[in-house]
Order: sequence, then structure tokens, then C-alpha cells
Amino acid sequence: MKYVGLTDDPQDRKQEHGNPSDWWQKSFSYESEARAWEKSMLAQPGYRGGPGGEGWRYGYTYTITSSTRE
Repeated sequence: MKYVGLTDDPQDRKQEHGNPSDWWQKSFSYESEARAWEKSMLAQPGYRGGPGGEGWRYGYTYTITSSTRE
């Protein structure tokens, strides 16, 4: 299972999620573009997200494991 999220501060979010080894991020110029990316990722099997509201300038994913936090 992969986690998908949006944030304005990817370094802090990475730490908050437990520094996942497969952390991947993408930057956005427009909030609408970021929200559309998040929605398309969450529509794929095996992806889930959190409550949102953490910003939108960066999208990120990582594999959910016993050592990560959602």
C-alpha cells in the first residue's frame, strides 16, 4: 500500500512520516494541478491518503510499512 499526500513543507512531512526510504515527491505551480494529481493517484488501486489540508506545493508518495506513520 502506498500513501499519497500534499504539503508545503516536504522535509517536515517526510520526518513526520518516519523518513520512508522510498519517499518520492513532485512539485506543483498551481493548487488545481496538485489536487488533480492527488485525486488521480488516490483513484489507483493500492494508494491511500490522509485528511489533507497540509498544503499543495508538493505531492509525495511512499510505501506504508510498520516503520512509517500515516
